[in-house]
Amino acid sequence: MISSIRQDTLDELIAQAGVRAAVLPPQSPTFCSRPNFRDAIAGRDQMHVIAEFKRCSPNRGDIRPYASVVDMVTAYQEGGASALSVLTEPTRFRGEDIDVQLAAAAVDLPILMKDFVVSPRQVEHAAVLGASAVLLIVRGLQHSELLELGGVCRRLGLTPVVECHDERELRIGLEIEDAVLAINQRDLRHMTIDPARGRRLLGAVPDERVVVVESGDAAPEDIYSLHGLVDAVLVGTSLMCAADPRMFLSQALQRKRHGGAA
Repeated sequence: MISSIRQDTLDELIAQAGVRAAVLPPQSPTFCSRPNFRDAIAGRDQMHVIAEFKRCSPNRGDIRPYASVVDMVTAYQEGGASALSVLTEPTRFRGEDIDVQLAAAAVDLPILMKDFVVSPRQVEHAAVLGASAVLLIVRGLQHSELLELGGVCRRLGLTPVVECHDERELRIGLEIEDAVLAINQRDLRHMTIDPARGRRLLGAVPDERVVVVESGDAAPEDIYSLHGLVDAVLVGTSLMCAADPRMFLSQALQRKRHGGAA
């Protein structure tokens, strides 16, 4: 277990991502042929879950270090997930690029490649691996970089998932017209969770925009309590820790389908 996290965790991860991006070879990806990520999670008339695969995290340490990506994403699809998120960051999350490829070969759900993306080469690499979307963190990018990366996503048919933590970042994210807006309730500098952040910021999101809440949903009731407020909830640690991910997802989704109380 990692007992303490430095305040500059995000800066460190961004710097490491830049080093990894610099050694990626030039690639010529074709336009994305995978299912569209934004379309798969859009609509607030029903709850959508983006089920995440990750082996560990900076704040928790090992979660499920020897988990099979194929077994987990298959369980997620069978449990009713609308889309997947796969961590590829290697130093703190023990992710691997091949995890996206294995997931894409195992299921037909759209996949978000979740990493610290700072370069067009990483976006192109995501397309080659079989991703349908990439994560762009407002806090880790210059304004011009965010716009450039959003443009590369558009050219390749990938959905930009633009992660925001406060009102200022949300305003910036809204400039990417085709982006999914992701409100992260975890502060990436301190790794602390504010479970009320999502609801505070949702009021500033236009109804026509697709919005996701990340982090802080530890139980099925946390997920279905957001029904009608968001298009999707991204769930990672709780699913990776669940004895039966299928049952976790079924409980989260069927409660609302059957008209259960929020």
